[in-house]
Amino acid sequence: MLDAVQSLLPSPVSVHHLGMYRDKSTLSAVEYYNSLPPQRTDDGAGRMDVAIIVDPIIATGSTVCAAIETLRDWGAPRIVCLAVLATEGGLRRAAEVWPEGVELWVGGVDPGTDDGGMIKPGLGDIGDRLFLTVGK
Repeated sequence: MLDAVQSLLPSPVSVHHLGMYRDKSTLSAVEYYNSLPPQRTDDGAGRMDVAIIVDPIIATGSTVCAAIETLRDWGAPRIVCLAVLATEGGLRRAAEVWPEGVELWVGGVDPGTDDGGMIKPGLGDIGDRLFLTVGK
């Protein structure tokens, strides 16, 4: 999704990664990687106007909420979250984290999740689909 988003932007932008996944037993977000640089504000260097979260799906909302909180604490003045598919509850939860600073752009919305936090009817495990690990 990153390449597709970059191709739509009017000029090149810095890309930083927040690596997060949802723990399958607790459904809580786990951060395993963060390449955000130190925020520089004294001379305006390193200033940015918007942070874009690119996440294929928003199911329970726990992962995107954790990403929003990390970026807000880092100093992002505005956050746009892009997702292919989301649930109504996941979107509600994400919108409540920081209502004045977050926009949610989503391709489609399904009603909810199963007991394991998977979107129903959904797309299956998006990580398995992206990395061709279905059934492994």
